[in-house]
Amino acid sequence: MPASLAACSPGLDWREVRPADSGLLLMFPCKPEVHSRPATASEPVRMGMAQCKADGITFSVSWAEVRDPALVTPAMRQMRESVLSKLGAAEAGAPQALQVPGMTPSPEAVQLHLRSPAGPGGAGASEVDLALFTRGLWVYQVLMLAPKRQPAAWDGFINAMKLET
Repeated sequence: MPASLAACSPGLDWREVRPADSGLLLMFPCKPEVHSRPATASEPVRMGMAQCKADGITFSVSWAEVRDPALVTPAMRQMRESVLSKLGAAEAGAPQALQVPGMTPSPEAVQLHLRSPAGPGGAGASEVDLALFTRGLWVYQVLMLAPKRQPAAWDGFINAMKLET
């Protein structure tokens, strides 16, 4: 386990997770619930999500496979806009470039910090860290939502992520 993960918080029990069909190897601080949905004629995108909550922090990774390379960039933008809209959040600083080993280079591959005046379901204000990246036809969204900023937990979550080959 990376030292940065061990130092985060005693309430975070990091473990290696490989969600089926995601192509990812991750470290989660709790046992995530994993959901996936196959592509169908009416829903042509295969999707999945792994999420858990520990020490008052929500950790989430979502992935989707689009059918056309021309849809990758719009899908990444839609994921970003969806988070901003659902949380009523605003960007709290300039986006930073993101590198995940094995990802497809993209100007849309970023990590950013958001502030939400009211969390989901009318909860209090939230600090949100968000990352978006792609590999081939797969787009990924990584999110951490907490009542206050948790940079060590975010760094551990995002930096331990690997795309499997």
